[in-house]
Amino acid sequence: MVCGEERMKLTWKIYLLIIILVFSLLSIFGFPPHFSQKGVIITSVETNSTAFEEGLRQGQIIIGVDGKIINNLDDFSKAVQGKYLSNKSIKTIFNTKNSEAILFSKDAPEITISEIPKTNIKTGLDLAGGSRALVQAQDRKLTTEEIDDLVDITNNRLNEFGLADLKVLSVSDLTGNHFMLVEIAGATPKDLKEILSKQGKFEAKIGNETIFIGGERDIASVSRSAQEAFIETCNPSDNGYFCRFRFSIFLSEEAAKRHSEVTGKLDLNETNPEYLSEKLDLYLDDKLVDSLFIGEGLKGRIETQISISGSGYGETQDQAYNDASDSMHKLQTILITGSLPYKLEIVKLDTVSPLLGKEFIKSIFLAGISALLIVSIIIFFRYKKFKSSLALLVTSISEVIVILGIASFIEWNLDLPSIAGILATIGTGIDQQIIILDESKQSKFLSIKQRLKRAFTIILGAYFTALVALLPLLWAGAGLLKGFAITTIIGISVGVLITRPAFSDMIRMIEGD
Repeated sequence: MVCGEERMKLTWKIYLLIIILVFSLLSIFGFPPHFSQKGVIITSVETNSTAFEEGLRQGQIIIGVDGKIINNLDDFSKAVQGKYLSNKSIKTIFNTKNSEAILFSKDAPEITISEIPKTNIKTGLDLAGGSRALVQAQDRKLTTEEIDDLVDITNNRLNEFGLADLKVLSVSDLTGNHFMLVEIAGATPKDLKEILSKQGKFEAKIGNETIFIGGERDIASVSRSAQEAFIETCNPSDNGYFCRFRFSIFLSEEAAKRHSEVTGKLDLNETNPEYLSEKLDLYLDDKLVDSLFIGEGLKGRIETQISISGSGYGETQDQAYNDASDSMHKLQTILITGSLPYKLEIVKLDTVSPLLGKEFIKSIFLAGISALLIVSIIIFFRYKKFKSSLALLVTSISEVIVILGIASFIEWNLDLPSIAGILATIGTGIDQQIIILDESKQSKFLSIKQRLKRAFTIILGAYFTALVALLPLLWAGAGLLKGFAITTIIGISVGVLITRPAFSDMIRMIEGD
């Protein structure tokens, strides 16, 4: 009786697996669990919008609108539906978990919302949907320092555009070529190509003299508030409508001095004496976008505030207005961040539908569960022990949970290569558990402990071989296989350090020491 109780006693390795499983589940679902939370989450807020000024921010959870409880997207849609049809300012009260925002506007708030994620698992572009671009400098091989600078500038520029779910990082291939990988959830390939294909070089010239360029060196600040950056006129044209925008920028002292030195040499305009003889020409990517008259009062004067204007066009007035607004925002962004240091070319451009991503997850989940069940049934018929089959099934599922828990903890984005890595880990794990089962049935001249020790020696040899083989994949294919390498390395390491020892102890308990 005593021996039976000892055999059923759990070992510290099994307790360790249980503890890590608990922490992994907490890492995946949070505490309290995310699936129990009600409301909708704000995924982005337009900068300088009324919503932003009143305190709404990305990541906040809206739980009420005008006193109505919001549990999901349907509740939110019903609460705001038909609210902004008139041209009158409407009062809207948004209740978040920790605050309240009161908006007065005739337009719907410039925010995007979605359901609260049920888990902390972050999905990559392949599963969440969006576009990915692999980019390199045109006719130039960049050093590590140069590609890091390019990533920083691109990141700043894309953040200025207010893009959510953005990832910009440097990657390299096995030959030492450096690339920039840009992933934007929800963006189309056309949007991404438009953003990345242009260098965004801004220059303001008087004659052939460059007065200032975009970026921190010459631009102290750019006005972006509704009072200082606006669409001033919209008028009919031959092909539709055109709208003009205007905003102010503030130059550095050095740029203001260059402006005064050049204007000091100019004469008055013979036709319009209230202006100088030359205009301030604005160039974007070496193309003239506008020419501004320079008032005669600015001749030789150090003036840090400059008014910038431009136009937008469209078949309708609304289209022209939106085009002008977009053009103004892009110009402001380039003035703030400066031009990209190199002309870029897109090496590879991909897009994935979020619906396709959901189908992938569903199919992979069903395939994984089916494979585990079939293997467990085969193990049962092979070894005639239900407990061994159950131990294999529990260990394999535990391994997947621990991998997902670690991915949630380090905020690793799971993409299709990562999912493939998890499936490869399951296959490797089953192979190694079969080795343990076979060794436990071998020579009766050795104790069960010695037989399992011999099995573990085989497993360790396979582990280090796989680890060495996977390391090059961190850089192969310009880093596009990094997800596969990371999740597989995590999976086989978890197996060798945690789940395999626990499974060995389970088999010892089943077979008897």
